[in-house]
Amino acid sequence: MTESSVSQVEKSTQIDSLAKDAVVALFIKVAGLILIYVLQIFLARWMGKTEYGIYEYVIAWTLLLAIPAGLGLPRTTLRLISEYRVKQDWSSLRGILRGSWLLTLLSACLVCLITAIVIWSLNYFRNFIYAIPLLVGLGLIALQALVQLQVETARAMNDIALAYTPSLIIWPILVLSGGFIFREKNHFLTSLPMIGIATSMLFIVCLFQSFLLRQTVNNQIKPATPNYAYRQWITISLVLLLQRAFLIILDETDIIMVGSLIGPAAAGTYNVAAKTALWVTFILETMNIVVAPAFATLYTQGDIQGLQKVVSQVAVWIFLPSLSIGCILLIFTEPVLSIFGPDFIVASISLKILILGRLIDSFCGSVGALMVMTGHQNKALPVFGCSAIMNLVLNAIAIPKFGIMGAAITTTFTMIVWNVWLSTLVVKYIGIRPWVFYSLFKLGEKSITES
Repeated sequence: MTESSVSQVEKSTQIDSLAKDAVVALFIKVAGLILIYVLQIFLARWMGKTEYGIYEYVIAWTLLLAIPAGLGLPRTTLRLISEYRVKQDWSSLRGILRGSWLLTLLSACLVCLITAIVIWSLNYFRNFIYAIPLLVGLGLIALQALVQLQVETARAMNDIALAYTPSLIIWPILVLSGGFIFREKNHFLTSLPMIGIATSMLFIVCLFQSFLLRQTVNNQIKPATPNYAYRQWITISLVLLLQRAFLIILDETDIIMVGSLIGPAAAGTYNVAAKTALWVTFILETMNIVVAPAFATLYTQGDIQGLQKVVSQVAVWIFLPSLSIGCILLIFTEPVLSIFGPDFIVASISLKILILGRLIDSFCGSVGALMVMTGHQNKALPVFGCSAIMNLVLNAIAIPKFGIMGAAITTTFTMIVWNVWLSTLVVKYIGIRPWVFYSLFKLGEKSITES
C-alpha cells in the first residue's frame, strides 16, 4: 500500500502523466461547460430574463456564502494531502479527511442560520425582493461547501473524474431534467421551483460523490489512527479562506451588484456575458485542476527546476487554445449571445471587454495556484484583498453610471491588476517564470539545441 501510494505521487509529477490527466480533465470541463451553458440557455428561455436573473442572483450569493461555510478547508486539504502523501504521514492524512468534513458541515450550518436571520431582518424593515428566493436557496450554501471540499479532496487523490464529473456533468443534467419535467407538468417555470430543484439535485450529487470518495480513499491510503491537527489546519485555512473569498468576490460581485443596483433583468443579461467569457479561461481552470497537486509535490521535494519545466509546458498548453477561443468569441459575439434570445444581444460590448480580461488571465498562467500550493498564500493575500476592495469600490461607481458595461470594465481592470501583481510575487518568492512568452522562448531554445 505504501509503495503504491509513493509511486502514484511520483507519477503524478511527470509531464506525460500530467498530459493524460489533462485530457481527461479537458473532456470533463468541456462537457460540463457545454452542459451548464445549455442549462442557462434553456432556463433563460423558459423563465424570461427577470425570473432567470433572480435565479442567478441566488446562485451567485450561495456560491459566495459557501466560501465562509467552507472555512478555506478545500484548498487546505488539497495542499496538505499532497504533502502528507509525499511524507507518507498516513495518520495526518486520515485526520484531515475526516476532520475537514466535520468542520465544514458545522460551519455551513452556522452560516445558513446567520444568513437566514439577516435576510429576515432585511425583509422585516424593508420589502426585499430577493428574500424568499434566498431563503429557499439556503440549503445550497451547505451543499456547495461540502461538494467543493469533496472536489479538492478527490483532486489531491489524483482522481480527476471523481472530482468533477458529479458537479460539472451529473448536476446540470439533473437540474435541466428537473426543470423540464416541472415546466411540462405545470406549464410554467419560475425562480422558486427552479431553486428548489437545483438544491435537491445537488443533495443527491453530494451523497453520490461522498460514497465514491470514501471508497477511493480506502483503496489508496494505508489504514492509520487519525491525527487531528486542527490548529495547524485552521491557521492555514483562514488565510486561504480570505483568499478564496476575495476570488469569489472578484467572480461574483459584478453579478450581485448589477442585480442590486439595476435589477434582476440586468443581472440576467450581464450573467450571460460573464458566463460566456468563461469559455476563454476554461483551459486555465482545467490545467490547474491537474497540475496543482504536482506543484505542491515538486516544491515539497525541492525540485525547482522540475517545477519550472512543468509550469513552462502548462503555460503553453493554456494560452494558445485560450487565445483561439477568445478570438472566435470576439468575432461572433452577437450570434453567440442571440442563442439566449434577442434581449441578450445588448451585452455584446460587455462580453468583448470581459473576454480581454480573461485573455490576460490565461497569459499569466497558474500564478494563483503556484502561490497557494507552494505555501506562499500569506504573501498572496494582500493581492486578493486589495483587488477585491478595488472591485467593490469601482463597481459601486461604474455600474450606476455605465450599467453592465461599467461592471465589465471594472472586472477586467481588476483581473489585470491582480494577475500582474501575482506574477511578480511568483518570480520573487518561488523563482519561477510563469508567463507564456518565457515558456515559448525556452521551448524554442530547447528545440534549436536538440536540432
